[in-house]
Amino acid sequence: MQDVSLAQLGGKGVFVKEIEEALIKNEIDLAVHSLKDCPVEIPATLEIVATPKREDPRDVLISRDHLKIERLPHGARIGTGSLRRKCQLLHLYPDLQIIPLRGNLDTRIKKIDTEGFHGVVVSAAGMRRMGWVNRISCFIPPELMIPAVGQGILALEVRKNDEELKETLSCLNDHKTWIEATCERAFLRRLGGGCRLPLGAHAAITGDKITVNGFIGTPNGRALFRNEFRGPVKDAEELGRALAEDILSRGGKAIVDKMFW
Repeated sequence: MQDVSLAQLGGKGVFVKEIEEALIKNEIDLAVHSLKDCPVEIPATLEIVATPKREDPRDVLISRDHLKIERLPHGARIGTGSLRRKCQLLHLYPDLQIIPLRGNLDTRIKKIDTEGFHGVVVSAAGMRRMGWVNRISCFIPPELMIPAVGQGILALEVRKNDEELKETLSCLNDHKTWIEATCERAFLRRLGGGCRLPLGAHAAITGDKITVNGFIGTPNGRALFRNEFRGPVKDAEELGRALAEDILSRGGKAIVDKMFW
C-alpha cells in the first residue's frame, strides 16, 4: 500500500504488528525488527531482550551526479517518506521540493532515474547492510540532521516467558547500544510521538558520559526546537526524558498539542 501514508496505515508500528502477532500465537519464537519501527509500548506478553551492536545511525543522500547536499541546485526534488527528514531538510534548505516516497531501498533509489528526482535521503544502515556504500553521495552528520530514535539498531523480541531463549540471546546484546537505545526511547516516550510528528533523537556514549541530541518540529520545517543534554551513562534514561521536557517547555508542546488536536 505505497500510495497511503504511514500515519494513515497506523504509524510505524504497522511494520511490526503482524510479526508480533505471530510471536503471541507461538507461530514463531524470535522476531528481529528495526528498532526505529518499534513503538515504545509493546504487547504485555512480549519483550525486547537484545540489541546487537549499532550500525551507522546517520542519514545519507544518494543524488544524481553524486552531488553533496550543500551543492544541490535551487528547487531540487528530493524524495523521502519520513516526516523527520522532510522537516529538517526544509529547515536547512527551504527551497527544496520534498516528494513523498515509499517502497524498499532499491525502489526508492531508482526514482532518481525513473521520476527525475535530484536525490533521495535514506538511512546509512540500510545502505551498508546492502553493500551499497559506493552509491552514497554524502553522509549527513547527526549535528546537521538528527537521526530517528533507534536508527541503525536491530531489536530482538521474544515472548516474555521464554526464559531459555532469552538466556540464549543474551550474548548478542551490546550494552552500549542498549543504553543509547534506552535514552532515545525515553525521549520518544515522553513526547508521545511516532510517525505523526517530525522528531528525532540520537544518543552516543563516550567513556562514562552519554550525549543525547533531540528535536521536534513542524512538517514544513518552519518551526524546529532542538537541544543537547550530556550526563553520566547511568542517568541515560532520565537524560532522554529531561531533554524531551526541555524541548516541550521551549515550544515543542505547542507542536504536539496541534498535531494531536
